[in-house]
Amino acid sequence: MEHTRNIAPMKLELLLAVVQNDKVAYFSSLIQSHQANLQLTVPAKGTTHLILNYLGLTDRPKSLVVSVIRASESKKLIELLDETFKKGKGYKGIAFTIPMTSVVGTLVYGFLSNDKRTVKKEEA
Repeated sequence: MEHTRNIAPMKLELLLAVVQNDKVAYFSSLIQSHQANLQLTVPAKGTTHLILNYLGLTDRPKSLVVSVIRASESKKLIELLDETFKKGKGYKGIAFTIPMTSVVGTLVYGFLSNDKRTVKKEEA
């Protein structure tokens, strides 16, 4: 007989952060410490690259870090990232969140929300 699990859903958000290439590992670790189980990092351009190209200057390489986080962690994480962005020139960046409206499947949801209650238990 299969047991059903009633799990109150946690709201999830997609966190997008554009950061300096040489600080990707730092920011990724910082975000992961706030219950982010899924992250994707891709090359990106900062918002000033068009102006700098026009002036013949080069922009520092950037990366886009995309993470799925719990909505309950969102405000704390954005505030922490904002404080970190103010540390100095090498830490500059931008971050924002987008609410996720639905996730299909209990196991996928459990992984994305870092909720251990959704893991199937082995039957003896």
